[in-house]
Amino acid sequence: MQPLAYRMRPRTINEIVGQQHLVGPGKIINRMVKAKLLSSMILYGPPGTGKTSIASAIAGSTKYAFRILNAATDSKKDLQIVAEEAKLSGTVILLLDEIHRLDKTKQDFLLPHLENGNIILIGATTENPYININPAIRSRTQIFEVTPLAPGDIKQAILTAIDDKQRGLGELPIKIDEVALNFVSESTNGDLRSALNAVELAAKSTSPDSEGTIHLTLEIIEECLQKRALTQDKDGDGHYDVISAFQKSIRGSDTDAALHYMARLLESGDLQSVIRRLLIIAYEDVGLANPPVCQRTVSAVTAAEHVGLPEARIPLANAVIELCVSPKSNSAMVAIDNALTDIQSGHIGEVPDHLRDAHYKGAKALGHGIDYKYPHDYDNDWVPQQYLPDLLKKAQYFDAKGNSNFEQKIRDQYKTLKKAQNSGH
Repeated sequence: MQPLAYRMRPRTINEIVGQQHLVGPGKIINRMVKAKLLSSMILYGPPGTGKTSIASAIAGSTKYAFRILNAATDSKKDLQIVAEEAKLSGTVILLLDEIHRLDKTKQDFLLPHLENGNIILIGATTENPYININPAIRSRTQIFEVTPLAPGDIKQAILTAIDDKQRGLGELPIKIDEVALNFVSESTNGDLRSALNAVELAAKSTSPDSEGTIHLTLEIIEECLQKRALTQDKDGDGHYDVISAFQKSIRGSDTDAALHYMARLLESGDLQSVIRRLLIIAYEDVGLANPPVCQRTVSAVTAAEHVGLPEARIPLANAVIELCVSPKSNSAMVAIDNALTDIQSGHIGEVPDHLRDAHYKGAKALGHGIDYKYPHDYDNDWVPQQYLPDLLKKAQYFDAKGNSNFEQKIRDQYKTLKKAQNSGH
């Protein structure tokens, strides 16, 4: 009767879905397991992203005993039982869920066991550990962030679960439509637990058709997820079409269209796509024309992440409306892309000698840093000197558009400095 998500937990780190920045070959947790040099850690990130899975996989890979407790609901006595087990049988890996709610009494009991290595603590939390976890625990742990899984990772995990005859649904004659698979992979916002639970409910509550096949359609998956595929079409591309229309509506300053497309994304539960896209839009399409709205967009996105849906719609709506009515400029994006074009084309050149690092023995003999002019020693803390390599000393990447008073000031100052710089050589 255990849920599919529980049964499909990875047994070793090689079976972990996603989080390759931590468990992939050569990455930190993979190295710890390979060297059998585990240290206590805190894993923080959204629900369903693999914190418990990573802990159980570490235990499975190292063959250490594995215990799970909850910092909020389990008592000091429960911790004492784990500590006694560690004394008798050796190292125990303890997954402590909701570690941000660990009180001082339990903490004081736990700390000596962390220091002597009897207990390898893996704390799990959805809260920011740098803010919500006691410094005494933080100082004895490494902190790793886990991120929402990509749709491709979730899709592969679902297919694995459908095929697995021992732990998964492989004994059932399941056929899942591609559009349904794409929908459950994309609309669960990186939460693999929710995706697997929905697929299991769909599979076990759907009667076989005339050919004996359990056919999972988009409509069945929608019902089991309780989300409507408003952003899907029969080819699975509609989701990305709506995201594209969302950005283009803001770029085109159509407030009502932007709110419409954001509402479609939010109604389908795709909060993460809205958040990612708004951050991109703020700096790509508004940018230097209105820097304060970029900062306020970051604040709105942060608030939305904290409160979640449905309340997240409120700060996000504020950001969308302000982005729409704001003046627009992509001059910063164009500037960095112009610079990257030179780099990618091989137009790089040598760093001028007077700008090179002079903080080592022998630098002077090489002529490094000798003729550098320290701007703060001059009037207005500025002095003309060459900064670009000789090959690129005439390059100009930035072309401000002047679509707002702020950007006009930036453009004028840029041109003034550039003219003075060029005339000074």
